[in-house]
Amino acid sequence: MFWVLFLLPAIVAAGLSCGRLCLAAVAAARPQPRPEQDQSLSCYEAAFLAGGPYRVADLTLVSMHRARRLLLAHTGWATVVDPEGRDDLERSVLTAIGPGGQERIAAIRSGTAAADAVRALADRLAGAGLAVPDAVRSGVSSSVRAVRGAALLIAALALAALLTPGEGDTGRAEIAAWFALPLVLTLGCLAIARLEVHPYTRWASPDGQRLLGGLDPAGDPLTALAVRGLRAVDDPQLRSALSSGRFTHRSQ
Repeated sequence: MFWVLFLLPAIVAAGLSCGRLCLAAVAAARPQPRPEQDQSLSCYEAAFLAGGPYRVADLTLVSMHRARRLLLAHTGWATVVDPEGRDDLERSVLTAIGPGGQERIAAIRSGTAAADAVRALADRLAGAGLAVPDAVRSGVSSSVRAVRGAALLIAALALAALLTPGEGDTGRAEIAAWFALPLVLTLGCLAIARLEVHPYTRWASPDGQRLLGGLDPAGDPLTALAVRGLRAVDDPQLRSALSSGRFTHRSQ
């Protein structure tokens, strides 16, 4: 019965991870503020709902570049042309660049995404019921990752139990059946989370996604960038400049 020593941690991992996901799902399902029926989205708001803080940083950089107040080079460097920002987000970009007037675009994106102006935008959208609150989104995402990790752990423990010589008359089929129970539990939770909880891992709430779906980016490069991301940028050199260092960030 040595294989039972592998089964016990598998059961504990499944129970704890699935319980954590259930609690996160309950927190995500709590009623959120309802947006105004006639509410519309600015480009900055659409960018955050579609792609998060780094999408807002990309949009701000491109907006300043198109206005000839910032030069984005395909080498991955940004140079200030006009040191006066028109709003808090543009001032955040200038702050991220620093007094030297030149900085790597990857560093500017990181600094802008973490700026107070972006956090204020996120809080305003969450308060309006259009964005998923950060605590809810991160809680759901981490809980889903925990269940996935538990499923992998259970599979590894099951394999170890099957390869370890057992005691008594317990056969491999019976051992596999015992491990199938926690494995089915974790996989079932993941399947349910995919349908019921997945919307809360996005930046936009269901109401925010509805407003995003009503936007028509045709003919407006900034709106297209806000909604679709860098694939909407036609200029290959500009796209290369913005792509510099972007894979060092989780959120794009």
